[in-house]
Formats: sequence, structure tokens, C-alpha cells
Amino acid sequence: MASTNRLPFSRSFALLASIAMIAGPAVGAAEQAHAQTQNSGAPAGAQPPAATNNQTPPATAPTVTANPAMNAGPASVADLASGLLDAVVNISTSQKVKDEGNGPATPKMPDNSPYQDEFNDFFNNKKDDDSNRKVSSLGSGFVIDPSGYIVTNNHVIEGADDIEAIFPNGTKLKAKLIGTDTKTDLSVLKVEPKHPLTSVKFGDSSKMRIGDWVMAIGNPFGLGGSVTIGIVSARGRNINAGPYDNFIQTDAAINKGNSGGPLFNMKGEVIGINTAIISPSGGSIGIGFAVPSELAEGVVNQLRDFGETRRGWLGVRIQPVTDDIANSLGLSEAKGALVAGIIKGGPVDNGSIKAGDVILKFDGKDVEEMRDLPRVVAESTVGKEVEVVIYRDGKQQTVKVTLGRLEDSDQAAAASADKNKKPQLAPDDKGNGDGVINPDQGDDGDDGDMDGQDQGGDPQQSPQAQPPVQATSSILGMKLSTLTAENRKSFGIADSVDGVVITEVAPGSAAAEKGLKPGDVVVEVAQEFVQTPSAASEKVASLKREGRRNAQMMIASPNGDLRFIAVALE
Repeated sequence: MASTNRLPFSRSFALLASIAMIAGPAVGAAEQAHAQTQNSGAPAGAQPPAATNNQTPPATAPTVTANPAMNAGPASVADLASGLLDAVVNISTSQKVKDEGNGPATPKMPDNSPYQDEFNDFFNNKKDDDSNRKVSSLGSGFVIDPSGYIVTNNHVIEGADDIEAIFPNGTKLKAKLIGTDTKTDLSVLKVEPKHPLTSVKFGDSSKMRIGDWVMAIGNPFGLGGSVTIGIVSARGRNINAGPYDNFIQTDAAINKGNSGGPLFNMKGEVIGINTAIISPSGGSIGIGFAVPSELAEGVVNQLRDFGETRRGWLGVRIQPVTDDIANSLGLSEAKGALVAGIIKGGPVDNGSIKAGDVILKFDGKDVEEMRDLPRVVAESTVGKEVEVVIYRDGKQQTVKVTLGRLEDSDQAAAASADKNKKPQLAPDDKGNGDGVINPDQGDDGDDGDMDGQDQGGDPQQSPQAQPPVQATSSILGMKLSTLTAENRKSFGIADSVDGVVITEVAPGSAAAEKGLKPGDVVVEVAQEFVQTPSAASEKVASLKREGRRNAQMMIASPNGDLRFIAVALE
């Protein structure tokens, strides 16, 4: 058995597909590892005493009326399951892998040995039957169309040479891969049945409440047609499996081999696709995760129709809005997604959205935290004009944006990049590069970095003329200096970076607590570009006079990567 990825507290997220290792006719069981990441009612109160003419009856606590039918749970799911079992299939895959270096090295004979010829004949002619092994995996899937379209997880069929769907009646049909999406771990297969197949349809997972009953059907450990029942334990779970994490958590027993199987509501609709579990041993402990249908259905339809995904693209780089940043911007609470940069050639390269804006709402949907934005953008239609509510200059504004296609973002980056150089950035109204990239490329969790820099090839993007050298200023525990050819060279600062350079940072200071270090460049203070140390000092002093507790700063690393921070005002 392959081991699962270990997580803190001896937990692991395990992919649910069960794998059999086959060498010739021998079959053994193994498992696939998942990518690692990481209210009760009160009893009714006693009846109050009767009121008199001179008394007001005392207030009583609200009572909770019990529903015996709900407390007992469904009497049976037999009728429901019987109509769904034929639509759930086992997915069997095989892949040929070449062994390299697993066996003992061929021994060597001493030079001039009288047995050298016999030795060579023996080992050179020996057939290595284990040089190629056949690896098989077992997972689950479900039919969404009587003509033979089947949904499963990408990790069930990834790298497979052959895919086979095994139906409850024992029928085996070769399956063709129609399309796959690694970001949501979903794939669509197609088989060619002789007769129409039993199929199921997607339901609306957004209507599922915590505590609603759900039923899982799948192929745990190769045991096809297994039915388990439980409830929705939580919604909107982020397990760091991908950029669009929004999992349904359930306590319905899910094990390896359930991957790609459906999670049904009590109407028999698919409201989730079972994908991952938390388990220290590889078996179910009642914490399973399913991709919600509200996310999966759109992806499945695109894979079925186009063989690929076609996601909306906003063309922004984002980072979280922390309490300090919210305070520095004058936001009443930490919410939304802070725009750290704009990619050149992207949908908002026209200035409709700028670095430093906070996106609060997208196409009518609230953006409560940073990770909400990539998902709602990706689910939107390419070419659609949407309204985006942003926070800029102390007030909310609504701008209209026409979405691009996410898959075009790589082309845009490549078109703006020279060989062995990073892509250019869209300049702001001051001629400065404001960051880069789309929100979809944050899989590593490093949301504060920038992936490109202005190459200065366009006269409008060239660095501003160098101001006269000025004496350094000290603010917030750091010494600032005007950028010169000398300190650019000493700190390795790119020519495209503009602002004032940090030459020293006092240990234990507010600047040090935010990770600032010599060689970093302060580009903006409170959304105002600064090119001299005195300008930075004056802006900080102004913020103090206004009673601000934090100063928001745009910081560039020596190579041009941008990020926003909020430094406490001492």
C-alpha cells in the first residue's frame, strides 16, 4: 500500500482511489495519495405562572419544537438507493510503468576471468520480466447521460493507458477520456453502450444545509455498489487542494476507491463528487470531502462540450485584506480581495481596476475573503460584462469589466515577455508597473508576490528621471534613501523599480515586524507614489496627524515583485 501524505497531528488527506499493483497475473491492493494541504437547540423552558390583573407575565425563553421524524432520520434509503445504484460505476485503469534501479545491480566479473564469456551470456540473455509493470487503480464514477458520459475524479484516471467502466451488472466497457481539469480534480469519460444507460442528474448544492442528509455510493476498496449515509457536516471547506476549494464536508463513510463517486441528496440528485478524506490510517473516520455540484456542474459541462475548461479571467494579482490593511485604508472591516497588480494585456489593463483597490463584490456576489474571488471569476462566462464593486480612495465605486479567458493569460504573459525575462506590467497613471498576474496562479499560497516586472521597453513605461540625491530619512524603524545607480548596484535593484530604497531596518521595529529588509523599495505610502525620502516621511507624518494607526505601503523587492503591507505608526 502506498502511504498517504502526512499532515500535522498525524492526519492526512488521502485520495480515495484504491490501486492494485499488477505484475503479470498477480494483483495486490494499494492506494493513491491526495495532494496535501491541510448548534444545538436549548430545551423548552418551564411554563410561566399565570398573569394577574396587576402583574405582567415574566418573559420566557423561546422554545424549540422537536420534529420526531427529523430526529429519527430517514426510515430507510433502500428505495432511493435502488434507483441510483445502476448509474454508479467502477472505474478501472491500467498503466505500464518501467522499473529503473529497483533490482540488484548486475555483478561484475574480475578482469581476465576464465568464466567471462559464460557470465556475459547468462546475464545478457536473461529476460527481465519485471522491467515493465502494469499498475491498476480502482475508483468510482457515475453516468450523467444515457448515451454514455461518465464523471469521475482526475486523479482516478491520471496517466492511465487504458480506462474501463465496470457496471453493476458486470458489463465492462472501454472508456475514452473526453476532458480533464486538474484544478477541480474532475474528468469526463465516454463509453459506447449498446442500450441507453441509467443516469443521474446534478442538484443544487447551494441549497444544502449543515445537517441535511446525504448518501454516498461508490467502490471502496474495490467493493462496488457500496452505499453509506450521513449528513452535511460543513460547507465551503478549504483544504488547500486547489485554487477553487469549496468542499462539502460529510460524515458519510468514504474510503479509498470512493473517489469520483456521487454524493446524493435525499431527492436522488448529485450534489457532490467525493474526492478526499482526512484519515490517519487511510480508512474513514467520518471526515470526507466532496466537490460541490455548484462548482462541478459547470466544469463538467465545459469538458463535455469542449474537451477543456473555459474560465473567466479578470487579470489581477490579489492578496488578503488583513485587519491592519483594512485600518490603513479606512475600511470598517477586513473583507474583500486587495489588488496587488494588473497584468499587461489583461481585461482590466484599461485602468478600470488599479493596484491598491479592494474588490468587495463581483457580479453581484460578495467577496468576503480573498479566496472567494478566483472562484467566482472562474465560474463566470468568458466575454461577459460584469459589475465589480471596489473600494478606492476611501469610498466604494462600481466599475464594469468584460472578462477574458483564463487560458489566454499564459499567452498574454508570453507576448509581453522577452526571452529569459519576466512579463511586462501594466503601468499605472504615474507610469509605474503595478503588479501582475491572474488570481488563478496562487497554488503555492504565496499571494503577496508579483510574477513579472516592467521591462521599460515602452517610453511610457521607462523609469522616471532620477531626482537629486537627498539625505536619508528615518521612519518607522527604517532608513530610506533616494535610488541611485550606486545603491541599485549594491542591492541588485532592477532598473524598472522606482521609489525610495530601504538601507537599514532597526531590529524589533514596526518595519522589521513586517519583514522589511535593506534592499526593499517603498513605492507607495497610502496609495501615493513616493520618490524621495522626504516625501515618504511627510506622508507618514500626515497619516499620524489624521489619527491613522497604520500606514499602507506598496513594497517592491529588488527584482520588482510587489506586495502591500500595513506598518503600525509609532
